[in-house]
Amino acid sequence: MGIIQDLLKDIPIPKMAKVRQHFDNTKIENLEQALIEKLQHDSIRQKVKPGMEIAIAVGSRGIDRLVEITAVTVQFLKDLGAVPFIVPSMGSHGGATAEGQREVLAHLGVTEESVKAEIRSSMEVNNLGELPNGLPVYIDKYASQADGIIVINRIKPHTAFRGPVESGIMKMISIGLGKQKGAEATHQLGFKYMAENVPAMAKMMMEKTPILFGVATLENAFDKVAIIEVLAAEEIEQKEPGLQALAKQLLPKLFFDHLDVLLIDEIGKNISGDGMDPNITGRYPTPYAKGGPEVNKMVVLDLTPQSEGNANGVGTADFTTQRLVDKMDREVTYANGLTSTVCAPTKIATTLANDRDAIKAAIKTCNILDFNQVKMVRIKNTLEIAEIEVSESLLDYVAQHPELEKISDLYELAFDENGNLK
Repeated sequence: MGIIQDLLKDIPIPKMAKVRQHFDNTKIENLEQALIEKLQHDSIRQKVKPGMEIAIAVGSRGIDRLVEITAVTVQFLKDLGAVPFIVPSMGSHGGATAEGQREVLAHLGVTEESVKAEIRSSMEVNNLGELPNGLPVYIDKYASQADGIIVINRIKPHTAFRGPVESGIMKMISIGLGKQKGAEATHQLGFKYMAENVPAMAKMMMEKTPILFGVATLENAFDKVAIIEVLAAEEIEQKEPGLQALAKQLLPKLFFDHLDVLLIDEIGKNISGDGMDPNITGRYPTPYAKGGPEVNKMVVLDLTPQSEGNANGVGTADFTTQRLVDKMDREVTYANGLTSTVCAPTKIATTLANDRDAIKAAIKTCNILDFNQVKMVRIKNTLEIAEIEVSESLLDYVAQHPELEKISDLYELAFDENGNLK
């Protein structure tokens, strides 16, 4: 037995019970019809002329019904005689390569076959000028050559800064369409100024390029489209803040103020830009955002295959597993930090041999006197928190909370012969 195993051998792992968290599950049933109705408004239709080549900016987030939304937008443009094509718009994601960004879209289901439009992927950009603070503003080469540009994105709270505009249409314009150089420029002065620089860059881009409109979705707590809007370019700056505020109200959360241990089965770029959504975990990569539970120790166990080795976020946790680290592509992961200038999430957390050791290490270091009373919550990932697992010591709290419901008896966590959770 090694020194680590000796230190952890007497640490108890609590019994757990399944708990359901209740959220509003209102969603749009016929999304295609809802989007078509928005697109058919005169203020949108009149922007599209026959023969126009129109770039549709599609990003790297796992947005609900992304393929359908993109395909409907493509068909709408074709019906008006335009020639739409897709531009991967994801900053430095996909390893900051043209082929990598095409592959990210394919992982999300967006292919030339699925949306019936050509994909033009390049990391080349054009410089549109500078902000008064000296930051350069860039736009994708193919988009810059188009007769019109449309942006598709989900609006939701950002994970590293707060402001009237966070993640949404304007961020997709300034960072997504700016490719690696645009993302790098936007992050150059840090997240402290992101709430100013994102809209400022987007405004310049809307003034200097033919951005026609944005298709914006808001998702409910189950990551299903609850609201869809089509904003003409001249409406985006005015209307996005209101949609951002509404998105915060729809955001799911863990109904706990304090946890000793938060156990997360998987992280990944397809789940959040930070691998796991800090709005859920309460752990943020910068001091410029806050909210969520106070977590003493956090454990992440695995990396999603869709993340393509990008383990951004693992450094936000306290403990991880050798399994996750073995799947990590350090070049891709570190490129994320070098572009965003936030490098703490790309560090490798204290790494244990398996799930059991990682869990025990978190319990041992969570600063409580009686380890049998550990307040621990387990989630699959930060996208799926309607059903969670909680330790025995939290069941009295669960019984008294109006949004929490115990749905199983207590049970022991089961591990395989390698010490990993079954």
